[in-house]
Amino acid sequence: MANHEALLFHYVFPILILIVSVLCRATCEDRKVYIVYLGSLPYGLFSPLYHHHSILQRVIQGSSENVLVRSYKRSFNGFAAKLTDQEREKLSNMKEVVSVFPSRILQLQTTRSWDFMGLNEKVSRNATVESDIIVGVIDTGIWPESESFKDDGFGPPPKKWKGACEGGKNFTCNKKLIGARYYSSTESARDEVGHGTHTASTVAGNAVVDVSFYGLAQGTARGGGGGGGGGGVPAARIAVYKACTPYCESHNILAAFDDAIADGVDIITISIGFGMILEFDGDPIAIGAFHAMEKGILTSHSAGNYGPWGASVSSVAPWILTVAASSTDRRIIDKVVLGNGSILVGNSVNTFTLNGTSFPLIHGKDVSRNCTERDASDCVEGCLDSDLVKGKIVLCDDYINENLEAYKAGALGSVLYNYRNADALSLVLPVAATTLNDANYSVLMSYISSTKDPRANILKSEVIQAAAPILTPFSSRGPNTPDISAPGAQILAAYSPVAPTSSIPVPGDFRRVKYNIQSGTSMACPHAAGAAAYVKTIHPDWSPAAIKSSLMTTAWPMNSTITDPSGEFGYGSGHINPVTAINPGLVYDASKEDYIKLLCMSYNETRVRLVSGDNTTCPTGSDKGSPRNHNYPSMGAKVKPMESFTVEFSRRVKNVGLANSIYKAKIFSTSKIDIKVVPDVLSFKSLNEEKTFNVTVVGSSLPVESHVSASLVWSDGTHSVRSPIVVHTRKE
Repeated sequence: MANHEALLFHYVFPILILIVSVLCRATCEDRKVYIVYLGSLPYGLFSPLYHHHSILQRVIQGSSENVLVRSYKRSFNGFAAKLTDQEREKLSNMKEVVSVFPSRILQLQTTRSWDFMGLNEKVSRNATVESDIIVGVIDTGIWPESESFKDDGFGPPPKKWKGACEGGKNFTCNKKLIGARYYSSTESARDEVGHGTHTASTVAGNAVVDVSFYGLAQGTARGGGGGGGGGGVPAARIAVYKACTPYCESHNILAAFDDAIADGVDIITISIGFGMILEFDGDPIAIGAFHAMEKGILTSHSAGNYGPWGASVSSVAPWILTVAASSTDRRIIDKVVLGNGSILVGNSVNTFTLNGTSFPLIHGKDVSRNCTERDASDCVEGCLDSDLVKGKIVLCDDYINENLEAYKAGALGSVLYNYRNADALSLVLPVAATTLNDANYSVLMSYISSTKDPRANILKSEVIQAAAPILTPFSSRGPNTPDISAPGAQILAAYSPVAPTSSIPVPGDFRRVKYNIQSGTSMACPHAAGAAAYVKTIHPDWSPAAIKSSLMTTAWPMNSTITDPSGEFGYGSGHINPVTAINPGLVYDASKEDYIKLLCMSYNETRVRLVSGDNTTCPTGSDKGSPRNHNYPSMGAKVKPMESFTVEFSRRVKNVGLANSIYKAKIFSTSKIDIKVVPDVLSFKSLNEEKTFNVTVVGSSLPVESHVSASLVWSDGTHSVRSPIVVHTRKE
């Protein structure tokens, strides 16, 4: 593939938002309670408490007795301790540590993605400004009769609204759902897929109490807005642009952007992707979002569901907020009870209860008459014999559509091999089924081979607490990385009551619901859009770049794990934290002119002028500049493996905190690189004053397909403005 510099030029500074792990939201000397998860308990003679103290002693000064809060030693291995940021970072980089994450206050179970982010019903709001916020949703349409879109308590649409309700026959808008358009042969903005209703209610839906999915995840469904105590922007309005049916054609997407911008929306959320990187001039989303940016509209875009493979993020334009998917502290699991009494924990959203205590368990290869053993083991289409699977639970070695084949063949249920070990992903399946990770699947295979009459039962799913946030396995990875991560796993939101309920629609599954559980970066994207809308209600005059910067520099730190070392290439700046984002202290702002300068690095002046609509003069020669110096809230570069390197970045920050303030720079790094910031002190005398600084990174001998990272934190004692610095040798 093209080298890194070529990609930078071709795609206009791909979003190298490569963010390092650790740093606090306040000052780095504050001690906060963190959980250090070490995995399973070792076999044999082992003293967990002694081990926990010994680990702490390696990172703290003084006695570990004063910082150890709790030791986990009965069912799994780990501990909770009061740590500084530096201590937490050291722990997270130890080879025996799975993860380090903050201890947060738990609440009663609800559909709680907004609560998990801290954006609950009690946060400070500006109701008058919120009522003027309009969120444009480009998707598969909407189900207008859903309770999530009722207009009780809403006033007339904002005066700036220039749109229309053109949803087709039997489609009515209201004071909440103020606009609807469609761009397909269906001749209706009504959602028959469910995806658009789900994303719309996530970003700006009303609070609807006592909803659940067949009793699972029961609570109050809240979106980013809506009446009656909603999430991010409770009084926000929704305008829907149906561009997908479910297929999304580029010309329809551009038409939707064209209308949304002209209609007067404030934020656009679009959970649609290509699965590949396109040049700016061939990417309808990048083009539409650019022109939205010109009008002060920020576009939130899903990073893609092609993880855990690298180089799979397709949304790279720097004027877009690209969103990865992470988990919340709620996990939906399913249990398989074997005939010998063993219980294996799997992952699915299973609403079925089998009528009995145990049933014959059979492997796919043993219920096929016309396929190879490999295909039959994978439950390839047409391989399962209906007469042989009837009344049995079928075991399949492949995770792709095999449950569909078991369902079609008439099996009672199925157990699927989750070869990706994706414990954060639970899909709604059309039959009593679950997926097992590698370890549990091996146990199941051993059980089948050890008994003449293997039997099992698949229980109905249940909800448990889980460590969070963790990057989901399906979320696309960099090095063209996402900007931010947001909740995208097992999200309950409104749904189309005529759409198939299952994640894999099949004939004969007649379940229909008003609220459904879905996972994907499609679910994360509207969460970020809702957070951006919330920031805009507090700072209505901020540019899209300033809002984006505030979300990135205040994000909760996340960590790589032993099982997923992708780190910054997966979760970007970290997990979105909208409450802190309204007071970031400093922002890395950027204007249309800054983005035009980037276009000048890839296109000739004539073409750039067509895009900009003015007489832009592109710099030439040494004045042309480098994409690395675009005023982005992170710094990243690709270097040659095993060679010395010196990388320089120039940045500019605007004071949006305290008028008279002094910010001091501090570098946090465990990597063998030398980083200098000049100047390392910024003194501000007024609001909106701007200061520039330079960052130089020096290092050598970076192996192939590796990266080193650090964080630059500007702090005035009240605000901590965190920017990642990443140097890598990975392939694009």
